Amino acid sequence: MEWPRTVDDAIALQERLRTQVITISAPDLHIATVAGLDVGYRSNDTVAGVCVVFDAKTLVVLDEVVVEDTTDFPYIAGLFAFREMPVLLRALDRVTVTPDLLVADGQGLAHPRRFGLACHLGVHTGIPSVGVAKNAMGQFEQPGHARGSMSDLVMDDEVVGRALRTQDGVKPVFVSVGHKIDLDRACAEVLRLAPRYRLPETTRRADTLTKQAASSA
Repeated sequence: MEWPRTVDDAIALQERLRTQVITISAPDLHIATVAGLDVGYRSNDTVAGVCVVFDAKTLVVLDEVVVEDTTDFPYIAGLFAFREMPVLLRALDRVTVTPDLLVADGQGLAHPRRFGLACHLGVHTGIPSVGVAKNAMGQFEQPGHARGSMSDLVMDDEVVGRALRTQDGVKPVFVSVGHKIDLDRACAEVLRLAPRYRLPETTRRADTLTKQAASSA
């Protein structure tokens, strides 16, 4: 597809596409495979896109792809998708196992225009998607100490996600709907993907591969 070249065009596209976001799960939604997606930067304009597909039940890696590319879209908060989407879509296109769920290292509805990277990936591909961010975009109260505790993440008096405690006593992650999944199911899937550590395995493995790509010669 032809990607926007200007900030105004990018914002206009987000405004148009956000009306297509679906925030409920299909009654027959079955998630057997799940992909983690992340981008690493070797330089300001050289990026590595990673797609790692897991068996959702066993968390065994089924396939993983790293793709390098360049980007010239400016680094602007709220518009990271236009730097990162093209290389992520190339990586997603190359994996041999089609995922039932996309887990983006970033935001979904927790975004000023309610259309973060996870939403954009989901609407573009038609695959259910979730954003799992390490830092909050919005306000929240600390959830309880125990694994599975959660609290609402709020922007402009609207619930846009949840702060989710994935392990006892660790800092929460911030889950927001991307597309074709509801918030309760999104949080349940993230917990399933995080049996031992703060971050879900999708994010941990994708992070590892992006760091390796960024540091390689």
